Amino acid sequence: MTEIFVEEPGAATGWLSALAAAATDGLARQQALRLLQETSHTPTTTVTYTSRGSVLVIGAERRAADAVEALQHPDLRCTVLLSDPAASGVSVREGPNRVDLVTANVTTLLGHLGGYVLRVRRGEEEVNLARLLGHQRDDFDLVADVGVQPQLAREVLPPGYFAPRDQEDYNRMLEQIPQLVGEFDKPRYFRYDPDLCAHGASGFTACTRCLDSCPTDAISSLAERIEVDQYLCQGGGICATACPSGAITYVYPQVSDLLDDLRRLLHRYHDAGGRRPQLMFYDPDTGAEALAPVSASLPENLIPFAVEEIGSVGMDVWLSALAYGAHQVLLLLPPEAPQSVIHEIDHQRQVAAAVLEGMGYPGDRIQLLRAADAAVECLLPAVPDQPLAPAAGFAGLNEKRTTVRLAADHLYEHATRTRKSTPLPVGSPFGQVRVDRDACTLCMACASVCPARALFDGDGLPRLIFTEQRCLQCGMCDQACPEDAITLQPRFLYRAEERGQQRVLNEEEPFNCISCGKPFATRSMMDRMREKLKGHWMFQDPEQMRRLEMCENCRVEDMFVHGGGVDPYAKPEKPTDSEV
Repeated sequence: MTEIFVEEPGAATGWLSALAAAATDGLARQQALRLLQETSHTPTTTVTYTSRGSVLVIGAERRAADAVEALQHPDLRCTVLLSDPAASGVSVREGPNRVDLVTANVTTLLGHLGGYVLRVRRGEEEVNLARLLGHQRDDFDLVADVGVQPQLAREVLPPGYFAPRDQEDYNRMLEQIPQLVGEFDKPRYFRYDPDLCAHGASGFTACTRCLDSCPTDAISSLAERIEVDQYLCQGGGICATACPSGAITYVYPQVSDLLDDLRRLLHRYHDAGGRRPQLMFYDPDTGAEALAPVSASLPENLIPFAVEEIGSVGMDVWLSALAYGAHQVLLLLPPEAPQSVIHEIDHQRQVAAAVLEGMGYPGDRIQLLRAADAAVECLLPAVPDQPLAPAAGFAGLNEKRTTVRLAADHLYEHATRTRKSTPLPVGSPFGQVRVDRDACTLCMACASVCPARALFDGDGLPRLIFTEQRCLQCGMCDQACPEDAITLQPRFLYRAEERGQQRVLNEEEPFNCISCGKPFATRSMMDRMREKLKGHWMFQDPEQMRRLEMCENCRVEDMFVHGGGVDPYAKPEKPTDSEV
């Protein structure tokens, strides 16, 4: 994820030619992989970084001076910052090689390659360091943070920020910084549809799965929506995997292109006589490095499939691969995969395993492997003899939930043990909503905030209706319910006709306006309102209490006709100090 350059297609696939092809499985694999070279993907746009060679070196004076000395290059201009949390002002003097040597208390450091903004404390104010030093720009292009405690603490650091942990990292930093001057392109890895987002509504915050899983801190909350900084995003793809609604989708490549590749690959393998295909997803960097040395000894039915990032493929892709004819799906995790990514992938694996086990299939058909634990060939599990079902032929879609359902429906059709539903782990994106009818007043607060319209009213009648296949289990309804009447129940409902059915969760006889007869509330809601307001000073007049039984329009009209304003002098006076 730290690479920002757009690589040439096939740059990391040369080792595939060393895969064994002595038997039918190997020859079938060879044909299937050759097919992938003939495919084309929908192109994505690019994001451009511009770096002019302004380097901010942060650290203790001696170590920073050594770094500046090593970074003497005609394209680089260094500034040294000695961070001192106790400093109340900014001290500037000339350092080695005539660089500015600044001592200051750092307040914020934000940005990316070509745009790092650093602010320091000067008295009671925060000031921009670049401007304070008289630079023509507000920012620095690169940061060499050689301090004991890095200024940025993230699982994956932004492009152009270096915080070497050892001598090897330090040497790599000195080698790479001079190369990062100029313009650099990277793919725009994601697409965001705010209309599908379940992050927030009406002041409530519900789904934060993308924020929790992003290792680069590229995602931030904007009240009811989220924002992805395209310059901080490094294509990990875990946000798209975690997103329950498909509001964020991965586009390098698009999921539909990826699924079509998988379908053609597995169909070609089977058509060529291959048996028991074991599909392995790997990344073209560390994954290829782990596989290349043992390529000749890998089983001939192991089909390696490169993806930009392991985190970019989730449950929709895994289940589809099994439906397309893979006997097993393996995910080769990079040795330095961020913990947030590993956690989310494992959660997705647990959900997918529960869906499979609910149909009577083994959950271990999807497995995670860590290349750092041992040589890859030693990690490979035994391949099951039988496929889960005959190979499916459904086309790839860019709609995650529909894809999961298509794959699950195909596998369910051929399952030997069928059941109506199966429970899923907490946090799963599928399930139902249960309502306590005694507590629910049918205020429709839940329906008003539901981002997927899984909950909705009865077209003006006091009735709460639910469609399970739309439910994201985001929890927005639970937060909005003033009566704590809602409970989420994560599960997977297998029968397609039942998933799409509308179910009435609660309904009551409507309360009709005593003036025009229009239904506008429920009897239980009116009873609770009368009970709560019977002692309030504003409702001691019977006319005021009577107006509660009118709809909004009739209530206003009655107040104008009969002068039904509230007497401000009827409000109880505040007690005097002596009365207190």
